[in-house]
Amino acid sequence: LDLLYTGKAKKVFKTDNDSLCIFEYKDDATAFNGEKKGSFDGKGIINNQTSNLIFKILEKKGIKTHFIKELNKRETLVKKVDIIPLEVIIRNVAAGSFCKRYGTVEGTVFNTPTLEFSYKNDSLGDPLINDYHAIALGIVTKEQIKEISDLAFNVNKELIEIFKNIDIKLIDFGFDSEKNIILSDEISPDTCRLWDINTNKKLDKDQFRLDLGEFADVYHEVYKRLVEKYPNV
Repeated sequence: LDLLYTGKAKKVFKTDNDSLCIFEYKDDATAFNGEKKGSFDGKGIINNQTSNLIFKILEKKGIKTHFIKELNKRETLVKKVDIIPLEVIIRNVAAGSFCKRYGTVEGTVFNTPTLEFSYKNDSLGDPLINDYHAIALGIVTKEQIKEISDLAFNVNKELIEIFKNIDIKLIDFGFDSEKNIILSDEISPDTCRLWDINTNKKLDKDQFRLDLGEFADVYHEVYKRLVEKYPNV
């Protein structure tokens, strides 16, 4: 298959159908815009399976995604989308860069979820922008911004419930957007902040970012809980 794109966590391959492509999840882990690098054997497998399970649950809840079918443990067939260079970030609790920017105590629960946009540009360090910037730069239209925002808050509401059912708090999550405005990219411990409801233990990539311990264990823990709660999806 022809390689279309290699990212930090995935490779994207062309298929003989112009409307479909294949995601191959890598074992690589990165943080701080690629400055910190690591890996663990099978990380790509666990992220592929976790993301696909969540996409299938969301599809049953009426949310359109790019997911078609899991081809094997590491590869998934997805709808090919034209990505808008915009990362969408929903935060329910203060953590990570939000605390650094605004001096907020980690763990502060917001009165309402916050929505952030980042301009996807590696050379610029993926800077934060607001919706007016995105429209002015020609990245999106006013109508698309509203559609993206509505989708983000809807997905957040469903994800909060999905993770609550397995004793996990959804702290924040992010995804890439596209011109058809469907949910794409991935949903996994790589792209979400997840804390155990009872202990506040971090069950996500912060284990790697912050050198908190063997981060492979928490990735497997999240998937194990999902499979046990949603065995027949």
